[in-house]
Amino acid sequence: MQLHDSAQEILARWERYLTHSRGMSPHSVRAYVSDIDSALQFMLGEARFDSRDLTARAFRAWVASRAREGDARSSIARYVASARLFGQWMKREGITDVDPTLKLKAASVDQTLPQILSREQVTNLFDFLQAKVAEGDPADIRDLATTELIYSCGIRVGELVGLNLSHLNAPDRTIRVLGKGSKERIVPYGLPAHDALRIWVEQGRPALVNEKSGQALFVGVRGARIDQRTVRERLERACALAGIPVISPHGLRHSAATHMLEGGADLRAVQDLLGHSSLQTTQRYTHVDAGRLSAIMRQAHPRA
Repeated sequence: MQLHDSAQEILARWERYLTHSRGMSPHSVRAYVSDIDSALQFMLGEARFDSRDLTARAFRAWVASRAREGDARSSIARYVASARLFGQWMKREGITDVDPTLKLKAASVDQTLPQILSREQVTNLFDFLQAKVAEGDPADIRDLATTELIYSCGIRVGELVGLNLSHLNAPDRTIRVLGKGSKERIVPYGLPAHDALRIWVEQGRPALVNEKSGQALFVGVRGARIDQRTVRERLERACALAGIPVISPHGLRHSAATHMLEGGADLRAVQDLLGHSSLQTTQRYTHVDAGRLSAIMRQAHPRA
């Protein structure tokens, strides 16, 4: 994922400040620029630079995401130092009215990453994404559609980015997915995903397509087919800014499967939906506790 030109300009100004005003060594300059590049990618993604997105909460979420990736404590401490210097510089340059990094600390980072989200957390995530869509940014419209589709039908992120327009059957609310081993399956998706996809195809995608797009269903801000890294980073960023545990597309797929089983779905139906060749894989994949399984059995089994 590449930063928008407006964010690249801020990064260039930051580099000039470190080099000429601070007199840092080339090695230190590279490290501090790399840190802030990572922070801006996390907070802004591919969107135009807007200082209002660089909040204290967003900086904390970025540092926490790096900790969850397993970065060393020494690296986390440097990220905080880079962010705090950047925050001071932004205020001095008039880019922001206040320094959003003033209370940023490495010690406050929570390194626990849950494997799945609760239903309430999923609702909070979609509430946040819906609010972002109202701002009219095509990338935000795309993010809602990709997230709805992953959660609605549990497809893999690799399957998601490989989708073409022709794979979408909007009248039937189904999508043709090419899974592992080139196995094709038809999966249904829900009404919220249908609405999100319609807005993306009618409004978001036309604003981004160019000669690079081809038939790709989901494209990036430069028009090319979106990649897995962008989907993952945009989802992680949305989770952090929504105030819920940061989770990967794979974790969202876990969440979807678990919530379907908790709702009483048949295990084999979930297996077909997810594209698993083995029922054992589906069983390992889901996180329904024994108590909930017992309740489902009592409700559904004729001799329970």
